[in-house]
Amino acid sequence: MLRTIREFWNDQRGIAMILVAIMLPVLIGFALLAVDMSRATGLHSDLQKGVDALALAGAAELDGRADSITRANNAINNLIANRTLFSTAGSHQIARADVTVTYLTGIPTSDSTALGANGVDANSINWASTDPTAVSLVVVTLNAAGAGNFETFFPVSMSSRSTMDIRPQAVAGFKQSICETVPLFMCNPFETTTPGTSKTIQQAFASGDTYGREFRVLKAGNNPGPGNFGLLDNNLTSLRDAIAMGTAGTCYSRDALTTKTGVTLGQVNTGLNTRFAIYSNSLNKQDKNFAYRPSVNVRKGQKSNACNKYSPVTDGSALPLPDGARYGVDAPGMSDKITAQSFWSAYWLANHKSAYSAPVPAKTNPTGNTGAPASRYDVYRYEIDHGLVADQSQNPTKEVGTPQCYKGTQAPTDSPDRRLLNMAIIDCIANTDKINGHSQIRPDGYASVFVNTPIAKQDNTKDDEDSSAGEKPISLEIVDVDGAFANNTLVDKAFRNEAQLYR
Repeated sequence: MLRTIREFWNDQRGIAMILVAIMLPVLIGFALLAVDMSRATGLHSDLQKGVDALALAGAAELDGRADSITRANNAINNLIANRTLFSTAGSHQIARADVTVTYLTGIPTSDSTALGANGVDANSINWASTDPTAVSLVVVTLNAAGAGNFETFFPVSMSSRSTMDIRPQAVAGFKQSICETVPLFMCNPFETTTPGTSKTIQQAFASGDTYGREFRVLKAGNNPGPGNFGLLDNNLTSLRDAIAMGTAGTCYSRDALTTKTGVTLGQVNTGLNTRFAIYSNSLNKQDKNFAYRPSVNVRKGQKSNACNKYSPVTDGSALPLPDGARYGVDAPGMSDKITAQSFWSAYWLANHKSAYSAPVPAKTNPTGNTGAPASRYDVYRYEIDHGLVADQSQNPTKEVGTPQCYKGTQAPTDSPDRRLLNMAIIDCIANTDKINGHSQIRPDGYASVFVNTPIAKQDNTKDDEDSSAGEKPISLEIVDVDGAFANNTLVDKAFRNEAQLYR
């Protein structure tokens, strides 16, 4: 008996089956877990792509206009309606109820700071907003009971299978840049030291406060403010050439600009004056270069054969677009608006030899009142559109508006208009330290400005780039702005809109 027991005890045949029987549940469990993890990874990848696409679709509409959130919601809903198949439950697709969409004014600086679906981060900072003009980002989060909920093969308990929640999140933002612009900024003429009385350039434009006003700007000093302009950093070696050709040589972010110093104002004058077929000494060899071409209408109250500097005639036989009244009285850097049709009487009689009896329509008036006195830009365009550019002014000047000093074989074209510039508008009072410190600044907006007249010198016997000649201001008129209140001519032609993922 003892021998039999001893032989049975020492017999190892069949032990592998015992070990397999013991380990088989473990091996099956690990296999199921591996399958579940593979399924979860694949589903997470698909769902992440889905919420990424939804976030990008929404962000592409966040351009600061009054209907931006409405358009963003429509874009997201339309994309969801494509019925992309995900998960294993219901109709196998992401439904609108499966995602939470929240619009944000910003996000935490560190990606390690968690952001909730409601826009509140781990530091309890609420980034969410319902203001369509303020939001620039959207966070899309898959809900816990949404398409990311699926049953696993691996059971948590022996009595039932378990479920797993996958909750991907995506944050996308609207990025806007402007490429067709000169490297200049103008201080917001409607900014005041009292925030409650300040207006954005878009608000001023929409209310008609910019229409028909002459804005005169001088280069900003240590205390920039309304009535000043400044320079932006650009990639071109020559600021003069950048202004003359009309491109900064780089695209500027709508949200961040860096200022530039150390450049004389003469380079700005020289570059701008090429648009009137005035080529100073440093550019006298560019009068045949199409890149330095003038406008098709260069009427400026000067003899047509004066090609290297601006010397207005003084006998009234030819007149530039007239200056505004009460310049700088109510606010720095601007005149009163044109209020009467008689404002144009002397100009019309000198340059077109007839009475101003049929008023020019105020076509670009943002209020829609075309019967108001025309702006300088409207009159300039009327001369082009009605074949009046070649009209000869009174004796003895006999000026015409067609450019006489440009010698290029390729004639100037009307599109783009060479006397229109896209220019950044900055709240200079609020950003004085950043302007002087060359920090990045968020502009108040962008404006399409019309150059009324060439830039002259205090001492007109000297060349444009002679810094000892003394500067006179640049005379401008605002034709359009970006944003919700604009006529959209600037945005359509100059801005590049992009949506990008941030998280």
